[in-house]
Amino acid sequence: MAKAEGNSVELDRTAFYPESGGQPSDKGKLVCGSQEFNVLKCKKQAGTVVHELDKPGLKAGDKVKGEIDWQWRYRLMRMHTGAHIITMAVQSISQNALVTGGQIGFEESRDDYSLEELTPELVKQIEEKSNEIVNAGIEVQIRQLPREEAFKLPQLFKLRDVLPPSIPIIRIIQIAEDMNACGGTHVKNTKEVGKITITETKSKGAGNRRIYYKLEG
Repeated sequence: MAKAEGNSVELDRTAFYPESGGQPSDKGKLVCGSQEFNVLKCKKQAGTVVHELDKPGLKAGDKVKGEIDWQWRYRLMRMHTGAHIITMAVQSISQNALVTGGQIGFEESRDDYSLEELTPELVKQIEEKSNEIVNAGIEVQIRQLPREEAFKLPQLFKLRDVLPPSIPIIRIIQIAEDMNACGGTHVKNTKEVGKITITETKSKGAGNRRIYYKLEG
């Protein structure tokens, strides 16, 4: 235990994913001897990860074991990979469409795109293309590139007006030929995502359309 203050603790190292990039943080628990402390959320703060617990009681120097809520983590992994797949489907129809926002959720997620229109016919095409990618069973590859090399590949950056922070190494998520700079958690194969259903769409202003989606299972 590196630091503890009330219900907030910092560990020497952690496998808990902090809230970032529209993805909620991991949940789980920290075990210290016979005591258990539920991890309610994690956040980045001043270059470290702060774990917010359900109660105080830990102190600096304590040895703890972290246990991630796998059901929660795996669902968000599927959802986040699903977001990449939907983006692939959107860009197969409108190559210049960029992601303008998004939020990963446990039951339902959403993404916003720079699209002028989103007709029922286009929505059907996007959903069908998304599930085609899912069913293809494509390996989800994760690799890293030096920052200088990454910025030579503009296709890595699908978020409009957003660039990764100034870090030396950029993490890349690749599905088939599609590549994205992304720090989120993902499954190993597109089949793990399960069937994608687009539940609703909304206009979020001129040239901006929102897609809500759920996963089967």
